[in-house]
Amino acid sequence: MSNYIDAKNTYAAFGVDAEQALERLKEVCVSVHCWQGDDVTGFDTAEALSGGIQTTGNYPGKARTPQELMDDLDVAFSLIPGKKKLNLHACYAIFENGERADRNALEPRHFAKWVEFAKARGMGIDFNPTFFSHPMVRDNLTLSSPVDEVRKFWVEHGKACLKIAEYFANETGVPSVMNIWIPDGYKDLPADRIGPRRRFKESLDEILSIPYDKKKVYVTLESKVFGIGLESYTVGSAEFCLSYADKAGITPLMDNGHYHPTELVSDKISSLLLFHENMALHITRPVRWDSDHVVLFDDETREIAKELVRNDALDRVFLATDYFDASINRISALVTGVRNVKKALLYALLEPAAQLKKLQDEANYTDMMILQEDLKTAPFGAVWEEYLRREQVDSAYMPAVRAYEKKILSERA
Repeated sequence: MSNYIDAKNTYAAFGVDAEQALERLKEVCVSVHCWQGDDVTGFDTAEALSGGIQTTGNYPGKARTPQELMDDLDVAFSLIPGKKKLNLHACYAIFENGERADRNALEPRHFAKWVEFAKARGMGIDFNPTFFSHPMVRDNLTLSSPVDEVRKFWVEHGKACLKIAEYFANETGVPSVMNIWIPDGYKDLPADRIGPRRRFKESLDEILSIPYDKKKVYVTLESKVFGIGLESYTVGSAEFCLSYADKAGITPLMDNGHYHPTELVSDKISSLLLFHENMALHITRPVRWDSDHVVLFDDETREIAKELVRNDALDRVFLATDYFDASINRISALVTGVRNVKKALLYALLEPAAQLKKLQDEANYTDMMILQEDLKTAPFGAVWEEYLRREQVDSAYMPAVRAYEKKILSERA
């Protein structure tokens, strides 16, 4: 505690109220993706992961059943401070008594167990239609396919997911973010770029034509620059998705792994905030490409957090994590990544944003640079430790992870 008092006084000298920062962070919710726990396998098909994405590694102990995944999530949640939501993909439907339903026939009841899980833990649920790892992904195409049968199947899936997302919101009392991302594209240069995009637009129009409560369900649309086997062209490009979101009145979503290596999402946030009431982020860590590495407390994660805080946008932006690493303990991956998102937000909240903006407007770039440099060696760690103490979460989480691994994960074949 004495370390925190010293740190609090240090930040006060910078004009920052550490107590206020801690109180603000308590209210920020991060949606935690379930698919880190089982390498994006899901429970609805036996299909291998496909659709321009890939999980690498064979660390033992991945979740194989809904109950195992829930148990693993509980361990992760117990080690992650602050408010959380559960983020599900449609492929995590839970079937009972021998019943099966294809993705175009999914119903709310196939997710009732997840609702029980979320309600017992006082959290909401976000949702994602699963447009990959399925026999109806034909020639790497779904909603943009020239084959009517394929396109119709996936439109029905999107409509079913809208109903499920509204069910989540009604049951938990927390609005549900439903994110649409498709893997559609071509490995080599296409002969027709506009045709697939026109079909994608028409499919989205049809999905969104069904009635849903827009105060309970926030539909988001996620772009991507390329994927494995889709290196030359993706239908859902950044320009397409931003234009469609604006025209349709839905929410744009940016995944910071879905852009060219020299592009930074932190630089894009302010532009979207000027034109959209809300936006959404999938926070990940690309290494050379959209490789979905565990989020670190790195420059871009901190810069993204700074943009949210500087622009007073924490209540306007839906935050979620999205990565999957099968080369390390999966629970540690969840805890590390989500903690680093929270850590970056606290770091941003401890910045004297108003003072820095004033220096910039006065063209006092020298003092602005020096202040930014001085902040880098401020005693941030002591404030973070105080946050963990107040959230009743241990700073050292690996002993708990290793104990669970030894007792539970090591027994899984």
